[in-house]
Amino acid sequence: MEKTNILYIGRNAEIRDTVVRLLNKREDWNGVGVVQDDEARALFADTAFDLVLFGPGISADEEAALRDYFTAQRPEVKLVQHYGGGSGLLLSEVMMR
Repeated sequence: MEKTNILYIGRNAEIRDTVVRLLNKREDWNGVGVVQDDEARALFADTAFDLVLFGPGISADEEAALRDYFTAQRPEVKLVQHYGGGSGLLLSEVMMR
């Protein structure tokens, strides 16, 4: 079974850990989380992510720069804002890809 690779970027390490834990509860998902943009870019360059989730704390300018970078590298990747709301919302955001 091929897993859906998901990159989560958020400024709060505790929230990042929670989201990644929730993502990895599913056998068909592989979640990785980072706090810093340079980490996100490095991981994105080395891993074929299917979805990028933007968490809280990222400024509009930072998010725009990341979106530009990700779409320039792989235009087909799905980019979604995730600002909480529990595991049900997270499930729908990932499943909508």
